[in-house]
Amino acid sequence: MIALIKCFLFPKIKKNSKIYGCVLFIISLTLQRTSEINMSEQIKHECGIALVRLLKPLEYYQKKYETALYGLNKMYLLMEKQHNRGQDGAGVACIKFDAEPGSEYINRLRSNSSSSIKEIFDKIYSGFEQVKNESPELLSNVNWLKKNVPFTAELYLGHLRYGTFGKNSIKYCHPLLRQNNWITRNLVIAGNFNLTNVDELFDILVQKGQHPFEKSDTTTILEKIGHFLDKEVEKTFRKHKDKGLDNITITKKVSENLDILNVLKESCKKWDGGYVIAGMLGHGDAFVVRDPSGIRPAFYYHDDEVVVVTSERPAIQTAFDVHFKNVKELNPGNALIIKKDGRIIKQVYKEPTERKGCSFERIYFSRGTDAHVYQERKMLGKLLSRYVLKAINNDLENTVFSFIPNTAEVAFYGLVEGIEDFCNEIKKEEILKAGNNLTKNKLNELLKIHPRVEKIAVKDVKLRTFITQDSQREDLVAHVYDVTYGIVRDHIDTLVVIDDSIVRGTTLKQSIIRILDRLNPKKIIIVSSAPQIRYPDCYGIDMAKLGDFVAFQAAIMLLKERNQEKIIDEVYKKAKSQEKFPKEKIKNAVKQIYEPFTAEEISQKITEIVKPENLKAELQIIYQSIENLHLASPNNQGDWYFTGEYPTPGGNKVVNRSFINYIEGRNERAY
Repeated sequence: MIALIKCFLFPKIKKNSKIYGCVLFIISLTLQRTSEINMSEQIKHECGIALVRLLKPLEYYQKKYETALYGLNKMYLLMEKQHNRGQDGAGVACIKFDAEPGSEYINRLRSNSSSSIKEIFDKIYSGFEQVKNESPELLSNVNWLKKNVPFTAELYLGHLRYGTFGKNSIKYCHPLLRQNNWITRNLVIAGNFNLTNVDELFDILVQKGQHPFEKSDTTTILEKIGHFLDKEVEKTFRKHKDKGLDNITITKKVSENLDILNVLKESCKKWDGGYVIAGMLGHGDAFVVRDPSGIRPAFYYHDDEVVVVTSERPAIQTAFDVHFKNVKELNPGNALIIKKDGRIIKQVYKEPTERKGCSFERIYFSRGTDAHVYQERKMLGKLLSRYVLKAINNDLENTVFSFIPNTAEVAFYGLVEGIEDFCNEIKKEEILKAGNNLTKNKLNELLKIHPRVEKIAVKDVKLRTFITQDSQREDLVAHVYDVTYGIVRDHIDTLVVIDDSIVRGTTLKQSIIRILDRLNPKKIIIVSSAPQIRYPDCYGIDMAKLGDFVAFQAAIMLLKERNQEKIIDEVYKKAKSQEKFPKEKIKNAVKQIYEPFTAEEISQKITEIVKPENLKAELQIIYQSIENLHLASPNNQGDWYFTGEYPTPGGNKVVNRSFINYIEGRNERAY
């Protein structure tokens, strides 16, 4: 890699000079931080959480599992099994129960390195490794470990971070701490969330007399919960103080009787967004809350030994070897509260609204090993089969089916299953038509009717974006994948390739289509298992700018081509006129941009946009329909990316602001 940089960028720098060495050192550091080019669109998204609460004393796990690190080991597994949810950083914190005053009872480690999980747990386990090397007998002494080795604890909270604001400083990694000398006021939080109304919430904190150090949803949530935690602790303290109890006894009473549900109810009243937030209090209580629309996912499991909460169901199934049916989904608007005494309380903290679980997460981000996610992705592919058959005129003999990238594999299985169903219908009709006249040769011909399924693209190398000149960079990107030669017949076969989503279209134009064109197909058909992405997200997935979306670009081009530019001006005026409205009064003005066109017309224009120059093959882009999306994922119909139907008022504010930014040439986020 460095050799390439030398060749391209530094032919005139003297090889053994100090400048040469400094430049190479800087480049080496830079390369460690640059992002890998993948065939799929580079979209950052929501984070992942993991909470583990041991319900038995540590001695129980030492005796049964021969280790006091049972909870810590499970936390490591849960985070590794959710590594897809965050590659910008990670963090782990724990609470040690019943620690003596003066001793550390909250431990935390965070990392923003490219191998953050490994780095964190290497540091954590090194403490136990040292004990093993110096005094191995102490590894079975639970009380000694708890007093002397960090992360020997009963309650753990882990986090995997994907930054939606491009900031990768260690301070943005969760869990976050709000520390206090009162054990009951110590707060640790981690979450998968994005709020649309940070400015409003910030102003509320200021009006309460606070002075937050930063205007972000993370700081706002931490301080909001912390504020009402302080109030609840103070209220409970005064209640028992009036009874004449001493302060030490009162602190114990506060720990036992703290009304966490009330803290959560008060904290979240004004929150607008998608969120799953987990928290721990210094004395040992813990909680997890999910937004009222169920935008972000949360799953939990408990038995008599442990309570565990994660963002992905399969992580729990694998780490604890439990059946799918035993892992429950935390309902929208619900809080799961685990008291220090082991009581598990599940209650509504905010009235649930219409369920709008994020469908794009199901299509693209969630682990496909979840039984429901797998079936939904497979159905998305199957429902596309009739559109594909129409596009190829039912010509299976001269069509090759494949997929790219690997995340589209499950949808590909569904597509092939749908094509096979079509083949079986043909066979059935022909056999019935032939009746007694069916010959062996005819039967053999019928049995040969099936889709030609092949592995077309194989990822070969990892390339990084160190070349700044577009022409050189695009040439390198076009070679990320090797293609299987000799399967597609030159200028005879149509090549159908399914992808899970097409967002910006740049990866298609710059690499995928060019790669496929090397095989000399007669026609290339790119099939998206997701509908056209037309509107920005504001709930945690990093798709905030309208101008980035190829579907939006297509609609704008069509308006201009058909002399309907006045619609663009009308939408801008409508969006501007609502800027000062309360978010509850704002309407999505951007829908009007798409109203003059059918989905097929926009798909045709997208095909023109993403078609590379000098493409030899004919090209067609096919998108999933909204109706099929709802059929495939009936319980997670959060489809605002595709329809503009936002589940919270803040969504309409964001989409209008995003359009205003586009018209005014502001290359910035709308939230």
